[in-house]
Amino acid sequence: MQQLILAALLSAAVTILLGPVIIPLLKRLKFGQTERNDGPRSHLAKQGTPTMGGIIFLTGLTAGTLVFTVSGSEFAIPALLITFAFSLVGFLDDFIKVKLKRSLGLKAYQKIIGQFGIALIVALYCYYGGLNDINWNDLSQSTNVLIGSKIYLPFWDVELELGLLYIPFAMFVIIGAVNSVNLTDGLDGLASGVTMIYSVSMSLIFLFISNELGQAGKVYQSAAASGMIIFAGSVAGACLGFLRFNSFPARVFMGDTGSLALGGAIAVMALFSRAVLLLPVMGACFVASAVSVILQVGSYKLRKKRIFRMAPLHHHFELKGVAETRIVSVYMIITAVLCLICLLAYA
Repeated sequence: MQQLILAALLSAAVTILLGPVIIPLLKRLKFGQTERNDGPRSHLAKQGTPTMGGIIFLTGLTAGTLVFTVSGSEFAIPALLITFAFSLVGFLDDFIKVKLKRSLGLKAYQKIIGQFGIALIVALYCYYGGLNDINWNDLSQSTNVLIGSKIYLPFWDVELELGLLYIPFAMFVIIGAVNSVNLTDGLDGLASGVTMIYSVSMSLIFLFISNELGQAGKVYQSAAASGMIIFAGSVAGACLGFLRFNSFPARVFMGDTGSLALGGAIAVMALFSRAVLLLPVMGACFVASAVSVILQVGSYKLRKKRIFRMAPLHHHFELKGVAETRIVSVYMIITAVLCLICLLAYA
């Protein structure tokens, strides 16, 4: 627990200290946000606000994870690499936006190819048990399997074997999480605030998992889970520090550099815990963003009518006159309540 707290504090401190250095640099480089013309009119005032601020909290996240991951790097380091892999896709998207002044960035198929490739690698990594002590001639004889093809249902305390179906399932979870967080990043402090609460909850879940595995004599697996305690705590701390600059009125936006990275981090925490079915509950606000877009697009194509004033859902509330800060607060409260309910499965 002490290392978890220290990792979160270090991540937050590094992020807060870097903000006054990186934000002016982004301004000098003219890495400003390009607002969509069809977005809320109030957002036009945010035109030119520095973007690609995800670089700030990614540095804090890296510092907290590497400094305090004494053991358990079998999970923590891959989680960090996966986070950076998605961040790279986001960085390319942001770079095109700010340099070519094209608000949509990468083309849809380019994003899908990048995300699909990373998701496939991660799914295979998880399926083969974290690639530790794998007997490729007889996978049933492999030792120290960390993840595998089973998912855990915590409220019922049972495991569900997916077999080869685990690979497409994991890919769906990853791509879904990454794009859901990306869609949620539309208001000041929204994505970072909700992710912070989710990450704190996941750090407690990994703490429980590590203790249970240790008591069962599975020392190697327990150490791997302990690394994820640090990683999740570092994500929470980095988001906390980033809120210093990203809360309303935002001095910097995380951009796709940050939102895709957070999506990757959220997905990998869910998969590595094996309690992946808790993700749509704990991350219900992320799911709401994605589902609202799907419903809006589907309704317009089929009926030529819109369900919401604008999608994602938070923009619908915004156009109805709800204050931006109130929407963010309610999203964070809902996330906190749902995370507490899910934590009951481990209590």
